[in-house]
Amino acid sequence: MLRLYTTFLGVKNRAERLLTEDKGATAIEYGLIAAGIAVAIVAVVYGVGSDLINLFTDVQSNLQQRGG
Repeated sequence: MLRLYTTFLGVKNRAERLLTEDKGATAIEYGLIAAGIAVAIVAVVYGVGSDLINLFTDVQSNLQQRGG
């Protein structure tokens, strides 16, 4: 019983430290910033992707017409 109680106190102390530490909050903030940047990059690539496909298709067609 005493061993169970000391284990409980150890878990309780670790949980209290996790709740009071702010180092993890900074890591989470950086993670959220990185995720936001990734979403922005995906949105830009998705929006410009079809334009780039059309551009390269036109270039390929022009080169084929000129015998290149």
